[in-house]
Amino acid sequence: MSTVNTGNAPRPVGAYPHARRVGHLLFLSGVGPRRAADDTVPGNVFDEHGVLVSYDIQAQCEQVFANVQAVLEASGATLANLVDTTVYLTDMDRDFKAYNEAYARFFKGVDACRTTVGITALPTPIAIELKCVAWLGD
Repeated sequence: MSTVNTGNAPRPVGAYPHARRVGHLLFLSGVGPRRAADDTVPGNVFDEHGVLVSYDIQAQCEQVFANVQAVLEASGATLANLVDTTVYLTDMDRDFKAYNEAYARFFKGVDACRTTVGITALPTPIAIELKCVAWLGD
């Protein structure tokens, strides 16, 4: 078993690695849309009190997908190695269509299984998070 961490993805918000390899499987920890360079979330707008007032799901999708790709690359993998993806959305009604379209563009040709789950919150002010498993065998 080995762990993977990379400076090309945002730092985890807790005590866990970006990914862990066990045999031929790579398990990615939950990946959000924060930028690695400055820890900001693209498209988030806050009021003068620091309260989130709006967000851009398209911008968050593009960033979270890029972050998944960065963790995979740090592990010696590509998007083609994905076998399973679980996607968490904090507002399924508002965001599913835009997310689904962005996912189809970014993951074109990737035959990973996918589950999308609507949830009420994530640990930071983000609207989407991905949990992925990749195959690193043959």
